[in-house]
Amino acid sequence: MPVVTIRNLSEEANRALRLRAVQNNRSAEAEMRAILEDAVRPANRLRLGTALADMSRKIGLSNADIEALGQVGGNEPAEPPHVE
Repeated sequence: MPVVTIRNLSEEANRALRLRAVQNNRSAEAEMRAILEDAVRPANRLRLGTALADMSRKIGLSNADIEALGQVGGNEPAEPPHVE
């Protein structure tokens, strides 16, 4: 697992971090992990699978349509074009 070092954190930020950790019943390190996770992976982020399913529903695509699309191309991978 990666290790991150934060340098030059102000005393005010350090105190606020420790206070927040105590309020959330976590260590300062666990609090920093939670803050970083929330910042880079927000709960309201766009999830590709959900977005595609929503778009399919809006245009009226059914499971039968998806199965028909799967039968069109067969199961073999596509061959790349040969260029000489």
